[in-house]
Amino acid sequence: MTVLGIIAAFGGGIFGAAIGALPAFEMVGFLVMIGVAVQLGVAPEATDFFGLPFGAFGPHVGGFASGVAAAAYAARRGKFDSGKNILAGMMGLKAPDVLLVGGAFGIFGYIVQYYLALVPAFGEGLAWTDTVALTVVISAIVTRLMFGKAGLFGTPKEGTTRWNPGEADRWLPFQSTLGQLVVIGLGVGIFGGYLGDLYGGAGCFLAFGISAASLIFLQFGVSVPVTHHMALPAALAAAGSGSLLWAAVVGVLGALLGEFFARLFHDHGDTHFDPPATTIATLTLAVNFLLSIGFFDLVPLPY
Repeated sequence: MTVLGIIAAFGGGIFGAAIGALPAFEMVGFLVMIGVAVQLGVAPEATDFFGLPFGAFGPHVGGFASGVAAAAYAARRGKFDSGKNILAGMMGLKAPDVLLVGGAFGIFGYIVQYYLALVPAFGEGLAWTDTVALTVVISAIVTRLMFGKAGLFGTPKEGTTRWNPGEADRWLPFQSTLGQLVVIGLGVGIFGGYLGDLYGGAGCFLAFGISAASLIFLQFGVSVPVTHHMALPAALAAAGSGSLLWAAVVGVLGALLGEFFARLFHDHGDTHFDPPATTIATLTLAVNFLLSIGFFDLVPLPY
């Protein structure tokens, strides 16, 4: 941790809030793809570039979490329509205090992730979890407790239940049925696993980057699936096991867990609580732990 890093996180948080949580995250996706291209095509040893999309402008700093916090704060103050709206940039509100909240949460995310990363790994190259994703989750918890009114888990509306929310309350209505989830998890798991098996760690980054960047189409109202919580863990599983079938299994688990966490935390709340980040933190811990104990060697799947 450095003073320069804290200052950069503050600036990144303001910028992330200004352009909006989802647009900022989409930029992270493009930056990750650029970093993979540099690493694979130009300078294989050039890994410092990833300090931008996973550091000062990472999802836990200015690349997402700051925008979530700023939107929640703005809604609480009556300056914005919904604390769950992550599409819109906060610059249009003409409210400097909203942007400063983004900056403050940028610093918060930087500090939290720094200390989470100090927890010992399961082994070489096997982090105990995705600390960036876990920081996004912690930031969402703090955001909801500070600016939300419906409680940490939210409050189901009359006529709905925790596990059967109304159509308007669902995180992604077009991606919430069992059939849709299984099929998209299968496809993305195989594709992400292919990249992880082919390029190793760089392939895992690439799987994440492609999925994250694809969300730009949501800005234009296209019903593209949200898949980075399927692609990244699946790529990790394939990179470690060498099996696309294990990647497919993890991809489906990612899809199902994402919807589970949506209904548990997001759907009934009044601030955004990110199901993909919660899923990535959970599955990264699980996959890396299983790799560390040799599970995939004990229970091998071909291909």
